[in-house]
Amino acid sequence: MRHGRSTIERLWQEYGLPAADGLYFPDGRAFEVLVTPEEPTGLRVGGAFDVDQFLSEEPDLISHVDGLTAHELPGGDVLWAGEGSHGSDGFFGRVTPGRGLVWAVFLEEVNPFGTIALSARAGTFTSTLGVSITIDIDDPVCGEGRP
Repeated sequence: MRHGRSTIERLWQEYGLPAADGLYFPDGRAFEVLVTPEEPTGLRVGGAFDVDQFLSEEPDLISHVDGLTAHELPGGDVLWAGEGSHGSDGFFGRVTPGRGLVWAVFLEEVNPFGTIALSARAGTFTSTLGVSITIDIDDPVCGEGRP
């Protein structure tokens, strides 16, 4: 880590994320994710993975994300969703009012996320391909993601 910042935090300065299905945090934590339409939440969070090792092996696998929709939360944070560098990429996450990263999910094969619905602390993000994922916006790793 250079200057005390994680690779994820440095990438996010230009709205970049590793171009791999994952849940990313600015402190450097990253988790594998799997789209699971048969489950109520639509997403399974798996084990941790090493972003630095991944990018050392595949340095060009970085996607820049662009928000297509936003939902402001009480307190100022924002749920933000949209597209990546390629047409099939989609992302969603939670950012601070200044667009600083709280957490983000990047998915390679679901298309851009264009709608956000909020029920209590569960955010449901739906892609243009019709993939819906519900996640606990306060605890995306362990939360149930159910309203």
